[in-house]
Amino acid sequence: MKFAILSSIFISSVVAFAPVSQAPRASTQLYDGMADLEAIATKGNPLLKFYDPLQLSSITIFDNTNDQSIAFLRHSEIKHGRIAMAAFVGYIVQSNGIHFPWPMTTAGEPFPWAAGSPPEQWDALPNWAKLQIIIFIGFLEWFSEAAGTHYMRGGTPGAYPKFTDYPELIPHPVPFNLFDPFGFSANRSEEAKADGLIKELNNGRAAQFGILGFIAAQKVEGSVPLLKGLVPPYAGETMAPFQPFN
Repeated sequence: MKFAILSSIFISSVVAFAPVSQAPRASTQLYDGMADLEAIATKGNPLLKFYDPLQLSSITIFDNTNDQSIAFLRHSEIKHGRIAMAAFVGYIVQSNGIHFPWPMTTAGEPFPWAAGSPPEQWDALPNWAKLQIIIFIGFLEWFSEAAGTHYMRGGTPGAYPKFTDYPELIPHPVPFNLFDPFGFSANRSEEAKADGLIKELNNGRAAQFGILGFIAAQKVEGSVPLLKGLVPPYAGETMAPFQPFN
């Protein structure tokens, strides 16, 4: 978990300041990069509106156009905002000793919930378990890039492809999709989806600050005054997810 949290948070911490695009009409598709950025920024924060101090909205990545580059930044922020939300909730859950009731290994070893704080629980995992987590995350990333219309080539930034639509890319049958596995959003209107995207962006940005706050408070005492005394110090290395590697 620690590796996924850190990699996603530090990448997204820069992108978070480039508002993600939303078409003025009720659609989540990218049509006009800058216009979409300004429209969604106003909806997401009517007071701050469009704010891009690093001028990320004017860049071009490799040989892509500016609109395609904006689509990349949009997708990056949405994706890492989702990871940050999962990390923030996961941190709170693990901090309260909540864990799966079944054994973690075939040998009967329990999940390391008693090891301490979430980073310490990660350190207590066997390295083969950490590798499984990283490989699974890598598969999800590969699938999102390989399946469907790419978000930089006319696809929708933030939309995760359905497993059921691309069975040839899945090593074995998967009964549920990653996004909306039970189909609750199937009948939502475009207006509702657009409103949900605004909320997701704002919550994702807040979660990035939240999970970074937890990690900072554990490593640097007093760095987050509101968390002083609420999270224990962590003596490990947050940027070395496989240490010690036996």
